[in-house]
Amino acid sequence: MAQEREFIIQGVDPISLLGVNNTKLGIIKNHFPSLKIIARGEIIKVIGEHKEIDAFADRYDEMLRHLERYNVLTEGDIHNLLDSADEFVSGSDPAVLVHGNKGIRIVARTPGHHELVKSARENDLVLVSGPAGSGKTYTAVALAVRALKDKVVRRIVLTRPAVEAGESLGFLPGDMKDKLDPYMQPIYDALYDMIPAKRLEEYLENRTVEIAPLAYMRGRTLDHAFVILDEAQNTTENQMKMFLTRMGSSAKFVITGDLTQIDLPNNKASGLVMAMKILKNIEGIGMIHLTSKDIVRHRLVKKIVKAFEKHGDESR
Repeated sequence: MAQEREFIIQGVDPISLLGVNNTKLGIIKNHFPSLKIIARGEIIKVIGEHKEIDAFADRYDEMLRHLERYNVLTEGDIHNLLDSADEFVSGSDPAVLVHGNKGIRIVARTPGHHELVKSARENDLVLVSGPAGSGKTYTAVALAVRALKDKVVRRIVLTRPAVEAGESLGFLPGDMKDKLDPYMQPIYDALYDMIPAKRLEEYLENRTVEIAPLAYMRGRTLDHAFVILDEAQNTTENQMKMFLTRMGSSAKFVITGDLTQIDLPNNKASGLVMAMKILKNIEGIGMIHLTSKDIVRHRLVKKIVKAFEKHGDESR
């Protein structure tokens, strides 16, 4: 029996969601051919079977969330969000990595993200390269939070080389957390999307979630932990070897970096470049290469990355 449900567009411009002359709405309708979808002002009326309306509601929430987070929802974004949903048709919806704050569904949005999720499921160590905005860090954090919530691991350890400012951590003001915060902000942003603020503060206090500078990892064995090394292109070869040998018997490691943004001083070789070269044929190690097609930021970021890639090719 057909049902009817209304969705109110709140907090965003209806044109940003539906498009000029409802062009974006047309794309949405094509993905739900069994539903009758009518938009008037800030109201979207949907008529059809209960299950189909529920599916529409899930995708609708994802589109709103994308629009609120990135201030833009292109026709390509809509296709990506809806197409990724089509690949997973089951009651548990494995496209969902974790349910974040206010019930927001954190999902793998692109084919590259799905490959990363699959590789992390099959391997205990995954190395991920990709340009800015390709979702490598955000997806890795979502996988870590899911593993913690599912009790697959007991804690999350997040580390990152602090080389961008060319400063020693010891000369920066504040305690260790204060020193690291500017470098770890992208990871904090992701965590606050996925874990309530009060709970996250508790996790940080009891070290269920630990922020550790890469230099302080030496001598440790990381077990029963999901460990993320971010900005790994800025590790030296010795640092990368040191980090990889911290892996305990019940640990998950994800290493992320952008090979086009190496900021190491004195032309030192990147540990991520080395690791992706010498570890590529070892069973149990996954390697994922995200591209500009996986970028989920503002539509201009894709064009910027492609322009730099073209410039690099022409300069060789």
